[in-house]
Amino acid sequence: MYQKTSELKTPYWLLEEELLEKNLKILANIKQKTGVKILLALKGYALWKSFDLVANYLDGCCASGLHEALLSHEEFKKELHTYSPAFKLEDIEQIAPISNHLVFNSSSQFQHFSKLAKKINPQISLGIRINPEYSESPVELYNPCGVYSRLGVTLNNFDRLLKSEIGKDIEGLHFHALCEQDSLALEKVLEAFEEKFSVFLPKLKWLNLGGGHHLTKKGYDLEKLITLLNNFQKKYPNLQLYLEPGEAVGWETGTLVSSVLDIVDNGMKIAILDTSAEAHMPDTIIMPYRADVRNSGKAHEKSFTYRLAGNTCLAGDVMGDYSFDKELKIGDKIIFEDQMHYTMVKATTFNGVPLPSIVIRRSNGELDVVKEFRYESFKERLS
Repeated sequence: MYQKTSELKTPYWLLEEELLEKNLKILANIKQKTGVKILLALKGYALWKSFDLVANYLDGCCASGLHEALLSHEEFKKELHTYSPAFKLEDIEQIAPISNHLVFNSSSQFQHFSKLAKKINPQISLGIRINPEYSESPVELYNPCGVYSRLGVTLNNFDRLLKSEIGKDIEGLHFHALCEQDSLALEKVLEAFEEKFSVFLPKLKWLNLGGGHHLTKKGYDLEKLITLLNNFQKKYPNLQLYLEPGEAVGWETGTLVSSVLDIVDNGMKIAILDTSAEAHMPDTIIMPYRADVRNSGKAHEKSFTYRLAGNTCLAGDVMGDYSFDKELKIGDKIIFEDQMHYTMVKATTFNGVPLPSIVIRRSNGELDVVKEFRYESFKERLS
């Protein structure tokens, strides 16, 4: 355990346990007022060294494949709902025994694996992901309901599946249509969903409303969400409702801390850091988005402007242009805000650049270095 961040070697992710619990209490309040169950989406937040705290508030995890399912089973130890765009036979053989819900992405996958899953685990509840063919996703790359989407079954295909002999084994539906959005977007998605699928709902046991709900972001209309969920539940009292936030769990709970390694001037000052946009913050390139940097402004807003860049050979390994009140020096710390969700689960060791260490500031103020990535971590991935 450490007492001061100055004692830590960069780069490192720093989770603030108190901020995580603040988010979890918001989610617990939603549960208490609606009866909805809330699952942790491991695709967005999988820091399992914090699961003891998270499991005190949430009902379980949703996994996107075998490895996440095993992690939930081993470390979270509550409900496990597993979905994947496509399963292999060996996946089903390991996932079915440990899952409470198993959700298939297509009619063919359901037909191929549902009987086997039931044979392995007679208590498992089988469902299928549907595509409501409506979304307000602000970025097309993250729109699961876009034209020609591979994710989920459309109404015509679902109707045929339900009328087949095997369709009687479907106990629930899952959809995912949001991306960092408010309850107003959910309201519109639910309207589109009900228009197409409400006739089937009285026969089912559960409905999973997916993720993308920005539940813990400042300004999110929680009261509207609670009213929306309660009204929907009154119409379909047979359904257990689920939400599965990932980003909302880790939202604004921690940082990525790096150091300036060098400063070059090729027409503008460029600070090369010991972290990487390409390897450690890929969404800044893929989505893209501009990460907030502590005590910085936009280019030329403050006295000294720098391009922050990563320590890989990729020419585009750039976080963006930022300005500061003082000149940067080699060894200065650069702190990227809100880096607990998605960045950690997407990070790579491109160019052999070490992954940042993982540090948790416990509620008592102590700094717990829960993982350090050394050469062996890089080598073992390629062996």
